[in-house]
Amino acid sequence: MIHLLLAEDNVDLGGVLKQYLEMNNFNVHWAKNGEDALEIFKKNELSICVLDIMMPILDGFSLAEKMLKMNSDIPFIFLTAKGAKREKMKGLKLGADDYIVKPFEADELVARINNILKRTRPHNAAEKETIKIGNFSFSRSDLILKHIDKTQRLTQKEADLIAFLYHNRHQLIKRGDILSTVWGNDDFFSGRSMDVFISRLRGYFRKDSNISIKSIRGIGFEFNIKNKNK
Repeated sequence: MIHLLLAEDNVDLGGVLKQYLEMNNFNVHWAKNGEDALEIFKKNELSICVLDIMMPILDGFSLAEKMLKMNSDIPFIFLTAKGAKREKMKGLKLGADDYIVKPFEADELVARINNILKRTRPHNAAEKETIKIGNFSFSRSDLILKHIDKTQRLTQKEADLIAFLYHNRHQLIKRGDILSTVWGNDDFFSGRSMDVFISRLRGYFRKDSNISIKSIRGIGFEFNIKNKNK
């Protein structure tokens, strides 16, 4: 059974979500404030977290920051009554996998959770190999990008994005194709999230001048490696 942390201080909403998630075979650990949620996170092996932003004692953003320091691979979704762009961008920078504005239907939350879990579950044996990308060694299953003696620990989404770009290298990759494959949808939030992750990857690959992620305005990207045998 999938263990899920639900951090929601609204008792009515939290109770409904907990019941609905349990009906869909999730083991729900419900906390009504950020501090209790952090204690649950420390004591349990969780697969995904659903975090309300506006909570007493410790807000959702601060909670996510603390959780990511302990486990940088944990996927999480923010719940908020605010639809402001500033709130969404803050969530993106923290690495949120999704962002749902209240009010929403419980089945929408379940669908988004399942989409994230499909992308973050272990991959098949064919994807466990170490790939040579320029001067880098990349292991998708181990979430490792290594350059000489420097090892970069990746998030699952970073690893999935690198794998998709590499397998479609030296050609135009449309934004919509990346979003549907790696993010599971192509809405505004996912598009902005993708741009943040592309910037991160450019930073990682900067150590090898033969590797580039070129933006094609309004269309997508090209992932190029000058030595095409790599």
